[in-house]
Amino acid sequence: MKDIILKAENISKQYRLGQVGTGTLSHDLNRWWHKIRGKENPYLKIGDTNDRSTKGTSDYVWALQDINFEVERGEVLGIIGKNGAGKSTLLKILSKVTAPTTGSIKSKGRIASLLEVGTGFNGEMTGRENIFLNGAILGMTKKEIASKLDEIIEFSGCERYIDTPVKRYSSGMTVRLAFAVAAFLEPEVLVVDEVLAVGDAEFQKKAIGKMQEISTEGGRTVLFVSHDMNAISTLTNKVIVLRNGGVYFEGNTDEGIKRYLNDGSSESTYIANADEHIPKITKIELFTSLPGKIHEFGKELKIEFTVNCPIRVENLALSFQVIDEFQNPILHTWQIDSEFKINREKGIYTFSCTYEKLRLYMGVFSIRVYLSESKTKERFDFIDSTCNFKVEMMKNVRGDYKWQGGTCKYIEDSKWEVTKQ
Repeated sequence: MKDIILKAENISKQYRLGQVGTGTLSHDLNRWWHKIRGKENPYLKIGDTNDRSTKGTSDYVWALQDINFEVERGEVLGIIGKNGAGKSTLLKILSKVTAPTTGSIKSKGRIASLLEVGTGFNGEMTGRENIFLNGAILGMTKKEIASKLDEIIEFSGCERYIDTPVKRYSSGMTVRLAFAVAAFLEPEVLVVDEVLAVGDAEFQKKAIGKMQEISTEGGRTVLFVSHDMNAISTLTNKVIVLRNGGVYFEGNTDEGIKRYLNDGSSESTYIANADEHIPKITKIELFTSLPGKIHEFGKELKIEFTVNCPIRVENLALSFQVIDEFQNPILHTWQIDSEFKINREKGIYTFSCTYEKLRLYMGVFSIRVYLSESKTKERFDFIDSTCNFKVEMMKNVRGDYKWQGGTCKYIEDSKWEVTKQ
């Protein structure tokens, strides 16, 4: 049988828009009057969907609506979605920081939450005192906290400042200490929001390693929210994708990441009007391995260029660069007609370029395109920074190595030999 440690049933959360305290007294009285008469809250029947990009017609919005899921003991569940999708609201409800408008949360054991930098910390108290304060909030005895104190301080890396008031800590130090407290005081459920992104790379690696350890070895449950798909892929085997306050997808991590990355995206295409006098690129279409301008490392990438030639060109040259988000050229690929002894007559042509195994490292890229006459160097067309696409590395294909952003721009196949001298 499944050992369900956390269960959400029909969770919905409604908020009233506008300034707090403006025009809400009459609504509160109306709710109260319906309640004492045994009738349903009248405002549950109204409210717009949680879409932050559109203007609604109601003063009420459903931040979450009809959320249902179960989490087993020892499971690491990823919760992903765009900004404003309802992730933090859901975690606050699961952590019992706020109550749901409808529905209920059923849980077994203690829940420790790491939702925002400094949550639950008193700035006037020292780091050591805050460890005991947080432990008490989690229901631990002073003796239990003291037995874990040295491990918490060592893991946080804040030993030198442990007797300094927390108000003098940086945000990164505060997160380090808060995570150490939550992880080492052994709650049955650990809830971690995007707050880990505040820490440096070394701490993020330690934190993810610790979450893996407490779930696999300690049998404890972790709910993890992050926009870092590599961390989600490494740590979880199941995800919930939220969209506009509802569950868009629940299931396998790899499939969930693909759904999330492709959500709301369109085909990467450039279109322009033809020129009657000189050759011009009228269309560029980029075919990534996943829909929505997402490309998986090592998979095939194809780019098609439609060129309108209103005149005959002796040596038509089409080339393009793949550039990074800082406009640095990473790859440069040429197609020069003169090499193939081909002259272009008047007409419309399609040039296709395929990278069978593109090894661009994870990041955001675009292309810069040139169309010219290769002998005279006359330039017919130039298109800068078009057809954005994102490279994702779905799996840690090199053992337990965690892909780190900014490590490089390109990875080539290599062969190693080791000889003993």
